[in-house]
Amino acid sequence: MSYLDKLNEKQREAVMCTEGPLLILAGAGSGKTATMTHRIAHLIKDEGVSPYNIIAVTFTNKAAGEMRDRVEQILGGSVSMWIMTFHAACLRILRRHADMLGYSNSFIVYDPVDTKAVIKSVLKDQNVDEKKFTPNSILGAISHAKEAEVEPEDYLHEYGAGYREKIVADAYKAYRDILKRNNAMDFDDLLWNAVKIFDRDEEVLMEYQKRFRYIMVDEYQDTNRTQYRFVRMLAEGSGNICVVGDDDQCIYQWRGADITNILNFERDFPGAKVIKLEQNYRSTGNILAAAHSVIENNSKRKSKKLWTEADDGSKIVYHRADTEKDEAYYISQEIDRLHRSDTKWSDFAVLYRTNAQSRNFEEAFSVRDIPYRVVGGLRYYERKEIKDIVAYMRLVLDPADDLSMMRIINEPKRGIGGTTQAKVQKTAEVTGRSVFETLCDKDITASFSSKAERQVGEMLDTLQHYHDEADNLRVSDVYDGLLNGTGYLKALEEKNNVESDGRIENLLEFKSVIYDYEEEGELSLPDFLEKIALMSDIDNHDETEDAVTLMTMHSAKGLEFPYVFMPGMEDGLFPSMRENTDEEMEEERRLCYVGMTRAKKRLCLTSAELRMLYGKTNYTRESQFLRELDPKLVEGDGIYIKKKEAALGSSVPLDGYAREVPKRPFNAFAAAKRDVHAKKKNTEVFKAGDVVEHKKFGRGLVLESDKGLVSVMFDTAGKKKLAVDVAPLTKVK
Repeated sequence: MSYLDKLNEKQREAVMCTEGPLLILAGAGSGKTATMTHRIAHLIKDEGVSPYNIIAVTFTNKAAGEMRDRVEQILGGSVSMWIMTFHAACLRILRRHADMLGYSNSFIVYDPVDTKAVIKSVLKDQNVDEKKFTPNSILGAISHAKEAEVEPEDYLHEYGAGYREKIVADAYKAYRDILKRNNAMDFDDLLWNAVKIFDRDEEVLMEYQKRFRYIMVDEYQDTNRTQYRFVRMLAEGSGNICVVGDDDQCIYQWRGADITNILNFERDFPGAKVIKLEQNYRSTGNILAAAHSVIENNSKRKSKKLWTEADDGSKIVYHRADTEKDEAYYISQEIDRLHRSDTKWSDFAVLYRTNAQSRNFEEAFSVRDIPYRVVGGLRYYERKEIKDIVAYMRLVLDPADDLSMMRIINEPKRGIGGTTQAKVQKTAEVTGRSVFETLCDKDITASFSSKAERQVGEMLDTLQHYHDEADNLRVSDVYDGLLNGTGYLKALEEKNNVESDGRIENLLEFKSVIYDYEEEGELSLPDFLEKIALMSDIDNHDETEDAVTLMTMHSAKGLEFPYVFMPGMEDGLFPSMRENTDEEMEEERRLCYVGMTRAKKRLCLTSAELRMLYGKTNYTRESQFLRELDPKLVEGDGIYIKKKEAALGSSVPLDGYAREVPKRPFNAFAAAKRDVHAKKKNTEVFKAGDVVEHKKFGRGLVLESDKGLVSVMFDTAGKKKLAVDVAPLTKVK
């Protein structure tokens, strides 16, 4: 078993523990993937377990792919076993048994863009004001209900019969009916419907229990109620369940993750063995110590502390900028400087709390010609032209998919306006037919213009042809035929502008995606549509692209970078202004821990004294998480704290800027404003061309003065925008 030699003692112990329930508490960077893959290889290679009897589930295609590749590398060949995401595993079960729930086994999977389109049409039909009840909020409520296994008919009983609850209940029922009518499931349905089948048919459940005698679950702290039920029902067969996770990295409770699943594992599975992986192979000692000094403030966590054999490395750098633009300038300057010392652009990541923070960094990087990519913005598969052609491909698979038909009925333009589309859709609903069948009715299309009738007929003929021939053609052949036969590509070519050229490039790139999948082996149209429907943002992260990565801390989970910058470390932004209960604050602290432990060599935290966000400008106070850092591990600017905190023995040294703030940190903006206005205001008048002196930034030249703000170009600090009444700024006579 020489292949186990590279594992440490705790990792080997976890690999060799193959029978009964096992909880592996794997801290950040502790080699959990290596442990899981070696455990699978050990079961097959040394214990004689058939790959057929093992299932390993995780949350992203990227993680599943990496796990599979490593197992095959250890075993020296391909292995036919279930290593996949929860959704893919449930989808595979449903492909065999969906008819038990009234679906055909060739049902379609709707991604978040599709489900949003459905709910928008529902709200419109029900005359609901989208400004008061946004599609995202309604979808969130529906998702929450599905995770709790609450049907639309039971919604009011479970959640109350208030006005909002009635809106949600009606929308939920209509949403479910539309999906069912279109033979479609959303992501939540994949999980819940698989569990429904297990609940309803004991023989089916026993079939899978007998097959999967060894169950492994990655990122167990992120499982929701339905995922927990899925793996627990499977494990009731053999009792051999191994879960790997870290309660300190549970950051998705807002979308259903239940931290009690990992905290209560020993209670749920009596006799469970617990093994802690605490040796870290990613970060320097100072980064680990700093992250621990923050996370240890959480009360709901299992006791553990990461350590490393690596050097302590650099201290954590903290920089307090004047404004959010200065913050972006500082970070871009640091990245530019560090890049010159033989580092790649891809070694750097900027991790922020909200997507809205990316704009200033995009602007600052553009000025310095720093290449960057934003992860978590508009996904490639959400671009209009890609969604359009995927809708055509779905119609080839299932012509009764009304959502897809209504998307492309006038794409490209066929002279079928909104009023005509609404009439066609209404007619389909009244007659109980699909929109496709309705358009095939000559009595219906006779009212169209001759051009519209002809082009609709050509589109229907094209779809019908490829529907009949789909089993005999490659996916790339179907794709080419649709692009040309529907007139979609020709319409873009005729526009001949920058936007249409960009859309054509995306469509050509999409063909490369198809080719890549085809090279992996035999690929059917349903297989391809499933793969792209289940893609996540992180699956699109290209680690080979030499560019700085901009992403939220939520998106960064599972990744690592030599250099990490975490901007916006301010109360109200991070921790978020919305998170004010103890439970919510603990999740924010876990998110901070996740962000910090992405860094391998160097970690820099920044904040801004004055920040404009969502159109409002506020004075800020450093984040509570900064005040929790061990000061011995930090260099750079001082971290301001309340005098009372220092008097009570806070580990952060008191400085002359410490001030009183309310007990509720989220009122800190108001307190900061009061502090500023309580000081003696600077009444000096500045104009463009004045030479000025600043206590911190030195000498500079006023470029612009307007409404109490001045822009100054300083000799050493660069351009700064300052509030005149509070800035320590004087004219040089």
